[in-house]
Amino acid sequence: MEFTDAELMCELLPTRPQPGIGKVLVTGATGYIGGQLVPTLISRGYSVRIMVRAPAPELENRWKKVEIVVADALNPAQLEAAMEGVDTAYYLIHSLLMGPSKLERVEIETAKNFRIAAERKAVRRIIYLGGLGDEQGDYSPHLRSRMAVANELRQGRTPVTVLRAAIIIGAGSASYEILHHLVRKLPVIPIFRWAKTKCQPISIHDVILLLVGVLETPETTGGSFDVGGPDILSYEEMIQSMAAIQGRKRWLPPLPALPVKFTSYVISLLTPVPHAITWCLMEGVFNEVVCRNNAIRELIPFTPMTYKNAVLMAMTREEQDRVHTRWSDAYPPAWELAIKLHELKTPPRYGARYSLATRQSPAALFDSICRIGGEEGWFHSNWLWRLRGLLDRILMGVGSSRGRRHQTELRLNDVIDFWRVEALKPDAMLLLRAEMKLPGQAWLRFTIEPGGAVNTLGVQAYFNTESLWGKLYWYACLPFHHFIFTDLIRQIEKRSSA
Repeated sequence: MEFTDAELMCELLPTRPQPGIGKVLVTGATGYIGGQLVPTLISRGYSVRIMVRAPAPELENRWKKVEIVVADALNPAQLEAAMEGVDTAYYLIHSLLMGPSKLERVEIETAKNFRIAAERKAVRRIIYLGGLGDEQGDYSPHLRSRMAVANELRQGRTPVTVLRAAIIIGAGSASYEILHHLVRKLPVIPIFRWAKTKCQPISIHDVILLLVGVLETPETTGGSFDVGGPDILSYEEMIQSMAAIQGRKRWLPPLPALPVKFTSYVISLLTPVPHAITWCLMEGVFNEVVCRNNAIRELIPFTPMTYKNAVLMAMTREEQDRVHTRWSDAYPPAWELAIKLHELKTPPRYGARYSLATRQSPAALFDSICRIGGEEGWFHSNWLWRLRGLLDRILMGVGSSRGRRHQTELRLNDVIDFWRVEALKPDAMLLLRAEMKLPGQAWLRFTIEPGGAVNTLGVQAYFNTESLWGKLYWYACLPFHHFIFTDLIRQIEKRSSA
């Protein structure tokens, strides 16, 4: 019998399901951790409700047994409605992508609203995943806000279980992708003073195990627990280990420290992870983050995964194309609230369409369309796509190096480089919404129109703008459209025949 990842996790959990637990609310379900927690809870037999900021019918197809409620954590009334009839609530909300300047204020306000709503709706328990570190230390805004959220949640009458983790290693995690790409791309990796700082990484496998484990262990109610893997490593040692696992020889010369903001910007150019995230993460590298106690292992007996095994598992998942969630699922901020093409009051004023007749079947054409972007690139004129992505990353946009979650499969809201899947109809249509920095809004629609023996494959670019800069941008790009899009659909047809 072949298990799904969620079912396999259930087999490995050391705790037992608790049938008496009522409805479980998961916030942050569309994020990296929440997206892996939800299917595990469902497989475990729990009644799960997820809270999202915008209607998400695609999640109903993804998780058949989940209840979806629309609410914003900054709206107390919506929060209370979301918590109606809830037994336990997971707090996985994180405003990391806002950057350090707004981070702490927004996170505390959100946590306060959540605490009050939980009290009013008599929620039995809150489970929160926070950051590891000594609460008396001088920490970065990111780590300080994680601790402040825990303190705010504990101010109420609802018992809170806090898990405090350092960096999380797993396929699709931002920390893993930063380390992985630095080692893969740089033969020489400068080692600054902060690279000697000690850290206790934990695998995403163990994070999910513990999040479910504390739910099923009443003794953890009201407790705060440090969670980490068995290895205490410096960032330099993690890089060396990553290089050894990849079979690459890397020179790590010591160099004087550079400003964190500049360093994080350079790292964002070399990895898929954008500056907004690398900056927040880099600000914490001067703080030692190791477990002060291992009490959680007595309450939930398990053997944590080593750093090496966590990296190997992540690499295996990537090679097998089994990355189920990724940090880009939640980037850019509030992407789910972006205006959709069908929501525009009037159709975009600017557009261009290119098509060709083909004898290839709609299924073969659609399969070929679904492979664009990521490692395979855009089939033709890749240097132009990469140049546009590099320009966007220089301007601190998403860039094209975000890649994609899966190399052949697409689902609604998946990321493809600097695009996001807004709509799709198998064998008929794929609509992408641009998330790069633009003086307007842009979409790219691929269509397959059946015609019996001969079908029509088309691509149409839409651009919506009212500004002078937007109009100039459109007309400046127009000469390239014919060259890029005509060749793109030709390549889609050519590859569909394979």
